[in-house]
Amino acid sequence: QVQLVESGGDLVQPGGSLTLSCAASGIIFSNNPMGWYRQAPGKQRELVATITTSGSTYFAYSVKGRFTISRDNDKNTVYLSMNSLKPEDTAVYYCNRYGINWRGYDYWGQGTQVTVSS
Repeated sequence: QVQLVESGGDLVQPGGSLTLSCAASGIIFSNNPMGWYRQAPGKQRELVATITTSGSTYFAYSVKGRFTISRDNDKNTVYLSMNSLKPEDTAVYYCNRYGINWRGYDYWGQGTQVTVSS
């Protein structure tokens, strides 16, 4: 079955940087568009960034220019590099496959906590 293991979250000061990793198994990773998502306390999970099988990327307006997404198909891993972090980036970050029905996915990993605070 699908397994997604996110890591790299931490407490960081505003303006700082972090890189998150997500190791996937149980899927043919190279055949799947992947996405990073986040959920802040009291809010719905939202899409942050996606990367297609060919490497094309999409970013939510709130993170465009600050975050980058990349993938290593040999390692079945997707990354999210985050720069110029803001307190409003505080959330639990998740990775998953990306599709138009992502809100209905029934499997999510444990996520990794990113806290931006001074």
